[in-house]
Amino acid sequence: MDRRTFISTSLAAGAVAISSVAASKTQAASSGGKFKLGYGPYFGMFEGHAGKDLIDQLKFMADTGFTAMFDNGLPNKPKELQDKIAAECKRLGLAMGPFVAYAEFSKPTFVLKDKSLREMFIRRTKAAIDVGKRTGCMYAVYAPGVYATNLEWGYQTANMVDNLKYCCEVAEPAGFTVLVEPLNNWTDHPQMFLHKIAQAYQICKAVGSDYCKMVNDLYHQQITEGNLIPNIDMAYDKIGAFHVGDNPGRKEPTTGEINYRNIFKHLHKKGYKGVLCMEHGKSKPGKEGEKALIKAYRWCDDF
Repeated sequence: MDRRTFISTSLAAGAVAISSVAASKTQAASSGGKFKLGYGPYFGMFEGHAGKDLIDQLKFMADTGFTAMFDNGLPNKPKELQDKIAAECKRLGLAMGPFVAYAEFSKPTFVLKDKSLREMFIRRTKAAIDVGKRTGCMYAVYAPGVYATNLEWGYQTANMVDNLKYCCEVAEPAGFTVLVEPLNNWTDHPQMFLHKIAQAYQICKAVGSDYCKMVNDLYHQQITEGNLIPNIDMAYDKIGAFHVGDNPGRKEPTTGEINYRNIFKHLHKKGYKGVLCMEHGKSKPGKEGEKALIKAYRWCDDF
């Protein structure tokens, strides 16, 4: 075989291989059926297809193959609407991901030893438990604020442990789980006290309650420290839910640097049955963006 024939043959073989891979991705994206894992969209994510009615949006999620949803703002909705959402999720078989019970991004709170703050944390937890009992969503997220600049780090850690113990004293008898969330302190939330998985794991262990766990937000953790799969394995017994978003850009999987197909495959192999909250935007506007998002999840779920 001469050089020209060899190059021509090699290029043709390469084109066939690339075409085959592309066809495989297209087939995976367009196939129906339920997803292997509990990816959870939020209200408004598929408004282009489903319209503004929240119940219609839930139906679209289920019809598209999703088996979960989440709503950070669930406590802010009228009780009647909470009831309606919960009933429809139950009818459709959609698991509910955690809502936000408490979030502070600019002040030190959980890291302080302050009676009035502690009483506020307990009130917030009791309010979250009421929402949980009404909807069946018995876990919620706590973003515990920034670090104090005038207090040693060790004391701040001890104070956070103590404050979480007070929350869990209320939550545990109700069967309600408190989820702390490490957030990146580089691009989104400067000076956050809780920002690494190992740190959150240490704190949850120190609280000493089965009802104190963490949200592993993979977008935030890629920015903060990477090492996503090893951290999942080492902290797995204290992970109560995941947040999903690619980096950079915080859009759907396949738009950034995170290998979500491998991560989802790993979680499936571990037997993960919880919700992966799709806490991200879309790389394209309108219906085309919604189609691209579904296609991305179909491909990442094809393992």
